[in-house]
Amino acid sequence: MEFIDTHAHIYMEEFSEDIDQLLADCRLQGISQIIMPNIDTSSIDNMHRLEAKYPQNCLSMMGLHPCYVKEDYKAQLKIIEKWHEDRKYCAVGEIGVDLYWDKTTKEIQIDAFRTQCEWARSMKIPVSIHSRDSLEVTIPIIEELQNGEMKGIFHCFNGTVEQGQRIIDAGFYLGIGGVVTFKKAGVDVTVSQLPVTSMVLETDAPYLAPTPYRGKRNSSVYIPIIAEKIAEVHEISLEEVASQTTKNAKEIFLI
Repeated sequence: MEFIDTHAHIYMEEFSEDIDQLLADCRLQGISQIIMPNIDTSSIDNMHRLEAKYPQNCLSMMGLHPCYVKEDYKAQLKIIEKWHEDRKYCAVGEIGVDLYWDKTTKEIQIDAFRTQCEWARSMKIPVSIHSRDSLEVTIPIIEELQNGEMKGIFHCFNGTVEQGQRIIDAGFYLGIGGVVTFKKAGVDVTVSQLPVTSMVLETDAPYLAPTPYRGKRNSSVYIPIIAEKIAEVHEISLEEVASQTTKNAKEIFLI
């Protein structure tokens, strides 16, 4: 079986001491690629270094995370846009709107999100969307901007069945991570009512480790645990989940 982790920050300090072992363990488990989302201008160098060391396994996105959209966001966007001009990336990400941590920056978050979506449209590459407490903001923006060519993933999807269907109808995919294994989150029930043909696997490492590792450092090696939960709620085989989600990821990122 082959798996792809479509969203993991494995270039962060939390992995500095054991990243080589982690990637070796991933290969043993059939995790062929890990897609790395950028955070802001300070995270670019570490991400690029890891990609250069493991070009077959680690692929970089480039974007400005909504939680890091501050007063200087336009200057940060200029730097990030320049990187897109200088080399190719598999996606624009991680971008979006986060209304959990700071609602005061909502308007500039939306501006940064729209700007980066426009980049993706012009470059014809996908987006990876962060939408914590903001699906009712991010989904309509994607529906508005969709010109038949936009594609991407709503990372860490934990919305309703109706929201999930709107995302699918807009031509996007649902990123399913460790939250699907949390007993009281209810994501497993929602996921059971949405098609695996529109899902990809992700960890968001080092955050949101699945049960039974909840509260500990998350890792791409836990991708099979997420796949197993999806297989369980859909009453299909693990092989089917692996095959379909890997196919979806390869189509999105042109792997």
